[in-house]
Amino acid sequence: MNWTPLPTGVFTGIHWSAPGAINGQDPYLAWAEADHFAGYRRGRGHKPPKWLPLVIELAVGADVPALVAASSTAWLQIPRVYLSVPALRFCSARVKPRFFERLRENAHLRGLIKRLELGLPVDEHANAIIDPCTHGGHPIAPGHLLAGPVLGVIDGGLAVANSAFLDGHGRTRVKHFWRQDAYQNGNWPGNEPRHRKPLDPARAGPTPRDMGYGHELSGAAIDNAMAFYTRHHQLDEDALYRHLQLWDLSKPVNHGTHVTSQACGAGTLLHPRDDEASRCDILAVKLDWSNVLDTSGGAMNVSVLDGLMYILARCAPGAQVVVNISWGTLAGPHDGSSILEAAMDQLIELYAGRLRIAVPAGNAYQSRTHANDELRNKPQHLHWCVQPDDRTQSFLEIWLPEGAEGVRICVTPPGGRPALPERGMGESGLWLDEAGRPRCGLIFPERSALGRRGTCALLALAPTFSDKPDKATAPFGVWQVTLTKAGNKPVVWDAYIERDDVALGVSTGARQSYLEDARYDNSGNIGAFVDNPANPTPIRRSGTYNSLSTGMRTVSAGGTRRHASPSGQFALYSPRRPDPDAGRPQRPYVKKVPDTLYPSDDNPALWGVLGAGSLSGSVVRLAGTSSSSPQLARDLLNNL
Repeated sequence: MNWTPLPTGVFTGIHWSAPGAINGQDPYLAWAEADHFAGYRRGRGHKPPKWLPLVIELAVGADVPALVAASSTAWLQIPRVYLSVPALRFCSARVKPRFFERLRENAHLRGLIKRLELGLPVDEHANAIIDPCTHGGHPIAPGHLLAGPVLGVIDGGLAVANSAFLDGHGRTRVKHFWRQDAYQNGNWPGNEPRHRKPLDPARAGPTPRDMGYGHELSGAAIDNAMAFYTRHHQLDEDALYRHLQLWDLSKPVNHGTHVTSQACGAGTLLHPRDDEASRCDILAVKLDWSNVLDTSGGAMNVSVLDGLMYILARCAPGAQVVVNISWGTLAGPHDGSSILEAAMDQLIELYAGRLRIAVPAGNAYQSRTHANDELRNKPQHLHWCVQPDDRTQSFLEIWLPEGAEGVRICVTPPGGRPALPERGMGESGLWLDEAGRPRCGLIFPERSALGRRGTCALLALAPTFSDKPDKATAPFGVWQVTLTKAGNKPVVWDAYIERDDVALGVSTGARQSYLEDARYDNSGNIGAFVDNPANPTPIRRSGTYNSLSTGMRTVSAGGTRRHASPSGQFALYSPRRPDPDAGRPQRPYVKKVPDTLYPSDDNPALWGVLGAGSLSGSVVRLAGTSSSSPQLARDLLNNL
């Protein structure tokens, strides 16, 4: 068995196996081109996307107008909302292959761009946007701007007419609502319609010109629709949501509705709330189905950044804004240097005290998706258990600090197969099946676009099952990943398995992989849910953290039990404060401790907290730090 060189990208034209080609690039982009975008419902025999969605970080001193002036809308399109924040060095974009040609040919353009990262090239994200930025263009005035304390929410299904979100006159407090999807149903495993039907702008609302995609409803449009479906002072919420083409609200539970009720609802009959948050205006962004279904977060960088810009563009210059983002992933640098985290930090800085962002600490504390240790003279082995019948790709990231030299990685597939040859920094390769399709890829650049410090080696696996004979599959079982190094200087490393579970209320065929080690304590005894510093296993709960929540200026919330017990005050799935494993070696700036704590469980037996269901008056229980973060947002609103 041997590695095969990465091919030349069909879309980017990058010769990925050329010396230095992978350095400074997004390894997920290299993998996507290597498997012909198979992870995005394409693959060999299918055309690549027409446009690729990206998030771009610009060089110091550059800004979005400078990038627009150096490009053409024929091959680079940026939503006009990015002109509304002077000095911003981050933006989303849609690009064509010509963009990468110009990047290679034009030193000026190349000097403007510090790094870029792939979004999720499916559905509307792989199409051109409407009315993008042009040279000399100006921001588009979005209409009514909100002046008072404002809650921004970026999440899934939000019941805009739920009584929890109405004012004292029965009107919705959701003054602007942007849904990022463009079709009536999602395109993912278990739901792959042959004929996609676009949403009706007369019902879902027009496309906001400053964003260039999706559909927008104003508060007035929602109120008018509510009035039409009200008979004898009773609103038919089901009929309203069918008319607005918000079919996800036919389900009794929706993540975004529950989360928003925690942030600004009127409470429950037993625990009513009457505070500033329960009266504030709401700006809501409904993530498209590709985000909801793809829990790995492949589209999140583009969609969350666009959502933040949409919210800020609809607030008056003096408005105080609190945004809650109860979303997240597991892999990434965890030092605040991912593109999305850096963009959020800069926005908070530019808004100079008028913007606060609340984020959850994560729910994977017991998931065995993180390992950490010091690499010395002896090899260190990771045993990565990839489950059968996993219909989605799996990813393992190995992060190394600046100055790490001589580190090599050896991958041994399951099933008694021999090991693949070692790879070092600057090297990469594919393991192909008999038909020449990639089962596995290892991409190990000297520096990575995924973070600013050190580098990341990406091990990417094809799904372990497909009912389509032309799709590549990887063997399930335990993959052994061995780290070795030359020299005597120890190297601290972290390994993170990317999130691959199934989101609430959907079916994707995803199955979360995990790490195995006989020394890891998963007995379930009272003391077994916290790392023992004396246990030599590299698998560590501490450091398992939402990769969206490690920025310098965002505020993260961990989860506790409302009523503590002898077994502790913390929700078992939440990172803890203080860190019970603080003595571990760490890469610089890694964050693994929540900034604050809020209840996410009622007690050890009753997980979750109560919040609004989809229909007015209904109450549902959801567990997770997704419920802690909006409580933090509520306190931030009330203390403005």
